[in-house]
Amino acid sequence: MICVSVGRGRHKMMMAEHKHLAEQGAELVELRVDYIRRPVDLKRLLKDRPCPVVVTCRRPEHGGKWMRSESDRVMVLRTAIADGADYVDLEMDIAEQIPRYKSTQRIISYHNFDETPSNLEEIHHQMTELDPDIIKIATMANNPMDNVTALRLCRDSEIPTVAFCMGEMGVTSRLLCGKFGAPFTYATFSSDRKLAPGMLSFEEMRDYYQYDSITKDTKILGVIADPVAHSLSPVVHNACLRKAGLDFLYLPFRVPREYLEQFVSVCAELDIRGLSVTIPHKENVIKHINALDDNVAGIRAANTLVFKTPNIYGYNTDCSAAVESIANTLKDQKPDAVRELAGARVLILGSGGVARAIAFGLKRAKANVTICARDFRKADALSTALDCEPVDWPSRSNFECDVLVNCTPVGMYPEMDVTPFEAEWFDKKCVVFDTVYNPEQTLFIKQARAAECTTITGIDMFVRQAAKQFKLFTGKAPDLKLIRYEVKRAISAAKY
Repeated sequence: MICVSVGRGRHKMMMAEHKHLAEQGAELVELRVDYIRRPVDLKRLLKDRPCPVVVTCRRPEHGGKWMRSESDRVMVLRTAIADGADYVDLEMDIAEQIPRYKSTQRIISYHNFDETPSNLEEIHHQMTELDPDIIKIATMANNPMDNVTALRLCRDSEIPTVAFCMGEMGVTSRLLCGKFGAPFTYATFSSDRKLAPGMLSFEEMRDYYQYDSITKDTKILGVIADPVAHSLSPVVHNACLRKAGLDFLYLPFRVPREYLEQFVSVCAELDIRGLSVTIPHKENVIKHINALDDNVAGIRAANTLVFKTPNIYGYNTDCSAAVESIANTLKDQKPDAVRELAGARVLILGSGGVARAIAFGLKRAKANVTICARDFRKADALSTALDCEPVDWPSRSNFECDVLVNCTPVGMYPEMDVTPFEAEWFDKKCVVFDTVYNPEQTLFIKQARAAECTTITGIDMFVRQAAKQFKLFTGKAPDLKLIRYEVKRAISAAKY
């Protein structure tokens, strides 16, 4: 169940939003009466309510708007109980001042906007002694393991517990707490009015993530990256999972580099069955894989993990997806241009995980590959490892090639006005490929097209590699047209 929080300054607007939410299928609404700018009329708010409510009156130090006295606030909460509110939210320090009365259920709450404290289990135990019907804990996630701490409380508590983390890194615990036993989670009325950091809208929770369909048996997939907010993988995979009717949920996990090992170690506990892997983890994740496919063994970088106890299998779908994109495009090239990969001169910009994967695949297809990176030492090291040729960064301006591939993140959202290659350097006989897919029309691609080059956007590679990942995760082939449609729709809808 999703509890939707409503915070408006006027009774009339709060009641209108409550009614609207009930019409949209909301089963529980939190009335944040601390937002109301005049004396709170609880009888008016509770009379003829269209669905059950939680009455909450939060102080500023707990993320609230209440500016009157503490005694007045306690009286509002007592009145909510007397007037028959379905639930009332009581912070730990006032819970004993407000006794149980009639049928109103007591939510005993704890909030920490700075951290997830190391003694959270002890705090939870203290809350169990305050006569709760439900315990609510919301703490700030400063690392991905804070989410695990919160979810364990949901899973292990004898008293129903809603525990999740706030902030961007805590979004996954808001979505997973129900799977781990929480009676409900919290969402906001709309994405434009978030009442707490990392809060998702009711529409996102209900439609995009289909929260009410998540059960303890739902299998988890996701993407690990840092940053991760820009990733379109959740859009694509969740759409494909819904169409296939599979009980899976695909989530974005923001995992800083220093927490990679810890995160991988708890994937089984979180019921994670597969992960897409992107910047900055594609190479470092190799240390945590005990079964590699041939591509990963040669590339030493993985973009896909599949968990099958006791093994973690590593794959690289970037490699084959990119080579297929380039090979198919070359076949339709201009008559005076190279039309086969074998023997084609390819210049790769970048020396990271994507560059390594594509260079490996192209070398295996017998192309002549040259690596160019800002740090020549990295270009030289990658070239040595894959039997390519290195070239220094300034020389890219006059390097003759049949295929030019950008494997750097330059031009990726939100820095869309930069390019790794100047407009006057493009040769119209060259196929130009940008692995960046968000946005699709990068400055690099726009300038190449203006120079009459044949271009391949990152979406083509993204669609192919995502389809291969989906098959590895689920054993089923996805709808390629659906993947392409969802990616383009998400990019066009983005607020740049």
